[in-house]
Amino acid sequence: MTKPKPDDICQVRCFNTDLVAQVCEELPKDEILEDAHILFSALADKSRLKILYALSTAQELCVCDVASMLGVKVAAASHHLRKLRDLKILKYRNDGKLAYYSLKDERIGDILNCVLRQIAI
Repeated sequence: MTKPKPDDICQVRCFNTDLVAQVCEELPKDEILEDAHILFSALADKSRLKILYALSTAQELCVCDVASMLGVKVAAASHHLRKLRDLKILKYRNDGKLAYYSLKDERIGDILNCVLRQIAI
């Protein structure tokens, strides 16, 4: 991290106390910010982004399908899926010897698609 230049920082403690108070009142609760932090940390990995995008379009994929899509071993795909499940972003079901994963909430796909559209502009 670069050290700020003297002209990059304020020389006073707080200039607009009314605005700061308004912003503080409107800040989401810590629990909501924690959930957002979890979601954005999950999106910080390219493989997990691909998985979430695929699940936003395919509705449900098994572990071996995800591995094939990512071009990785089943164990690696399973690791990413387990991480997303632990973050409460995915749900899964077993069907015989297969484990299927899907988005826990379709709004996650909406958020991801919104971000991707914004970047593509």
